[in-house]
Amino acid sequence: MSFADALTLGRDALLVTIVICAPALILGLITGLVISLLQAVTQVQEPTLAFIPKILVVGLTLLFFGPFMLALITDFMRRIILMIPSFVK
Repeated sequence: MSFADALTLGRDALLVTIVICAPALILGLITGLVISLLQAVTQVQEPTLAFIPKILVVGLTLLFFGPFMLALITDFMRRIILMIPSFVK
């Protein structure tokens, strides 16, 4: 395994991680922003009010994007397993 192979593998792993985490993080961020704006407008400063909608949105996001995430991880692992013989050389 050369240095370039290790860098490519690390880059691909980080890219897969970012793509898998992005939908849940972005939708959780948007939900938190909307809830914060509603709290600021209505002057309701209850800190626990934002947790339930965020948990629901992230959970629904994981249910909706779950097959895509699983396919991405499976494809990445398949590529890693197929590259094992070239690492051993």
